[in-house]
Amino acid sequence: MKPDDKSGLLSTAERPLRVLLLSGSDRRQYNCPGVDAKSRTLMLRMAERLPSEWEIDYEDLGNVYGRARIQSCNACVSTSMALCVWPCNCYAKHDDKEPDLLWDLDLYARLDLADAWAIIGPHNWYGPSSNLKLLFDRLVCANGGNPREELIDHKDPEKAMALEHAPEWEALSVNHLEGRTAAFFNYGDEGGDEVGDDGRPTKLRHKEYFDPAQEPFVNLRDAYAPLVWQCRYSGIEVPDALWSYCTTGKGRMYSENQSENMVREGEFMRAFDAWSVRFEAHVAAKGKVEPGQWRAFGFEAPGHRWADAKLKWRGIRMGVGMAPPGSSPAAQEQLELNNDATLNPTQSEGEKLRR
Repeated sequence: MKPDDKSGLLSTAERPLRVLLLSGSDRRQYNCPGVDAKSRTLMLRMAERLPSEWEIDYEDLGNVYGRARIQSCNACVSTSMALCVWPCNCYAKHDDKEPDLLWDLDLYARLDLADAWAIIGPHNWYGPSSNLKLLFDRLVCANGGNPREELIDHKDPEKAMALEHAPEWEALSVNHLEGRTAAFFNYGDEGGDEVGDDGRPTKLRHKEYFDPAQEPFVNLRDAYAPLVWQCRYSGIEVPDALWSYCTTGKGRMYSENQSENMVREGEFMRAFDAWSVRFEAHVAAKGKVEPGQWRAFGFEAPGHRWADAKLKWRGIRMGVGMAPPGSSPAAQEQLELNNDATLNPTQSEGEKLRR
């Protein structure tokens, strides 16, 4: 059945089981690729075959002209785990200056509402697509992020560093999406028609530069290992049987390696359908997952104008070389480490070099 977000207001016993399917390719026909991705075809196929009594939510992360993109993670956690807020408060819904697809599509809430996720995506240069990587980078806040931003005045790094050492921090820093299941199906063409019998690209002039026997993965599913292990470290179950790779389009030109070609590859489609069946069986046997204490579903971002004003003043002081006493930027100034005092932080280092 179609997803009804109001089901999130019901008790776990009363609501239907719910899954979220994600198409992780960057391609959409409404942008310069001009053709939809294979992951979209697979996502829609899977959605049609799952049990009708489940709530089936799905989303395509592909790029569309004029639509928001998934903004990059600012790595707040590397300043302090308490500065990384759950759900991410670096960006906001319908923000004109920094529009963010995760917030615009309510993906934090939809990941929270689902009992299990099925993630389908391609290999792009020995790794997941940039959009999938951005999604998972931004999900670091689910792994111990701060659910009470008022304790750090929205985004005050010094207050976050202090909170990380406070006795109440242990109770706040939990895995907010723990207990769910994530399944990964990734696919690739292993170089399409570009790789010769020697394992090297046919168009390569300097073939002596590398040994193809030393390619990074023996098992090509390992291209998604960073995403899988991020889930596992966050308390999200990724059964080995639900982490799969399959080859499609090998030996063909890219123009002959589209969804309409893929669906005629019997071995590939059987492998995908078998993965879908394993996903269904595991999720059905496991059942519904109790939500965490601090939910992304139903979250209303608090106002923080005064906090923003104080942070703006902090930024001005740092811009003239007067970082807050005892702060990390002050220590770096004293040690002459980063040389980052400027009233124009948008100016690149290359521009500064060329002044």
